[in-house]
Amino acid sequence: MLEVLKQIDYSPFLLTFKLAIITTLFLFLIGLPIAYFLAYSKFRLKSAIEAAVALPLVLPPSVLGFYLLLITSKNGFLGKLWQEYFGHQLAFHFEGIVLASIIFSFPFMVHPLTAGFRSINKSLIEASYTLGKSKLETVFRVILPNMKPAILTGITLSFAHTIGEFGVVLMVGGSIEGETKVVSIAIYDAVEKIDYTTAHVYSAILFGISFFVLLVVYMLNKRFEVR
Repeated sequence: MLEVLKQIDYSPFLLTFKLAIITTLFLFLIGLPIAYFLAYSKFRLKSAIEAAVALPLVLPPSVLGFYLLLITSKNGFLGKLWQEYFGHQLAFHFEGIVLASIIFSFPFMVHPLTAGFRSINKSLIEASYTLGKSKLETVFRVILPNMKPAILTGITLSFAHTIGEFGVVLMVGGSIEGETKVVSIAIYDAVEKIDYTTAHVYSAILFGISFFVLLVVYMLNKRFEVR
């Protein structure tokens, strides 16, 4: 068994974690203001925005991946711009699967954050305004510290979901060694080659990591609830 583990190529795991970390960071930075808007805004078309945010939950990965492939290829709008400034198209490159992952995992960050914003007692916000704090100060000093479980849930779900992505990443990035070949695709390739030993090892490690990540978030959320 040890010999098998030594022979396994672990580079797909490094690429997967790199993708998950970068995607989660961007999702948090982008998702936080959008979640705030969805929680507190009275904009008439807010329901349409909420539907657009939730769309990746119901769309098949192949559909979303197909349209992203068209957009990020050398003939697509984003692909052309990227080619012009960076010398290569977005599709079949790491940056392309980052974009695809951000879009595909978007609701997993925005929904928990929106629920967290809505759970804050309005009296705390009003008290902050009464003390002369601005909206920005209220967000960072009052609201965010009181919605730690929602932030943790959004970060964890986004990270875990990105780790397990397959369809969208395969459509946009293919299976390029060291560039787009994440663990889920490495498992698929191993099964296609009838290399079940490698597939078993990759799957078992990925299963263990996913379970551990979810276990940690549930344990931490219970601690926050007790407090």
